[in-house]
Amino acid sequence: MNTQSMRVVIVGASLAGLNTARALRDEGHTGPITLVGEEPYSPYDRPPLSKEFLTSDAGHDSLALADTGALGLTELYGRRAVHLGPRERTVRLEDGQVLPYDGLVIATGAGARSWPAPLPAAGVHTIRTLADATALRRDLGTARRRILIVGGGFIGSEAAATARELGHDVVLAYPGPAPLHRAIAEDAASFVAELHRTAGVSIVPFATLTALHGQQRVTSATLNATHQVSADTVLLALGATPHTGWLTHSGLRLDRGLVTDAHARAMRTDGRPHPRIVAAGDVTRFPHPHATGLLNLGHWSNAVEQARTAARTLLSPHAPTAYRPVASFWSTLYGVRFRAVGLPREADSAETREHDMERRRLDVAYYRDGRLVGALTANRAARITQYREQLAEDLATVARV
Repeated sequence: MNTQSMRVVIVGASLAGLNTARALRDEGHTGPITLVGEEPYSPYDRPPLSKEFLTSDAGHDSLALADTGALGLTELYGRRAVHLGPRERTVRLEDGQVLPYDGLVIATGAGARSWPAPLPAAGVHTIRTLADATALRRDLGTARRRILIVGGGFIGSEAAATARELGHDVVLAYPGPAPLHRAIAEDAASFVAELHRTAGVSIVPFATLTALHGQQRVTSATLNATHQVSADTVLLALGATPHTGWLTHSGLRLDRGLVTDAHARAMRTDGRPHPRIVAAGDVTRFPHPHATGLLNLGHWSNAVEQARTAARTLLSPHAPTAYRPVASFWSTLYGVRFRAVGLPREADSAETREHDMERRRLDVAYYRDGRLVGALTANRAARITQYREQLAEDLATVARV
């Protein structure tokens, strides 16, 4: 089959989905491409949803990633995929439409982890979609609020900083000793905690949400079964769950996401990669030389770079491209610009090279078995380039072995 003219279906109108379509065209693919998205919008940028979007009156147009017209796509938005038939090479949508394909890209991303108990009718939010962020922004813009944010990851920390800058009373509760402790280790996490304290955020470590109270609107929450927190707005930033429900009977390997090989090919349950199905973005878990197990990267850069690999692998199945990224992400809290490369979470030790709260500077290198696997800086962006080069050199060495 001529792969340059094959029918491609991309399920997921996400950053990864859009960039796979763009990469396919860049690689010379001339055949039909159908882009399917569950939300009623063309692909948009998600990182601003927990930051500047909450302080603006912007809508979808300001977040739109690109004019898709130049790519010549068939665009199906507000349409949810419910079943994949790899043997028949079809995707079935919720409305009954069946899409045949020669090549399939799975880029369905992830959704906000839900709270497993009934919720009050109003005032409880997550942030994962444009609709989520719009609802939270509406709450934040009506009056001064008492806000409880549950979860100490980047989304929780970013939302806490944004809400505090808007003048709200903010409590940030998280299960570890400091925000982001699991992701960036003790010294860097304590740096983040101090930023929150200095800004007036009340932080509650070692906290687990056990109850939400209120009928029409949330009025309070219980932490650790005994600690009551008054709140009229609650943000649940409990992590993400990959959108793989529609793949349950597909014969593809699902393990806290869709498992792919090192070339972005979806893995079957029999341990073999599927030659016609690739995947990219938050939905995937894949091997990496610097990871001890399968890796999930919910980063903007991963969605872009893995999409390119997926496109090349789909078009060149007999010479697939290996995906060995130097992961990168960034965040801004209270005007402090954080930059990270590599996989700090995979480290067994960390070396703090600079920790200056007065000048709000931080530089931490992360190691596993004495080998650099990641780095994080705050207001030290120039140093991150050196770390990136070192990590890239190490990955190149791995590729040559």
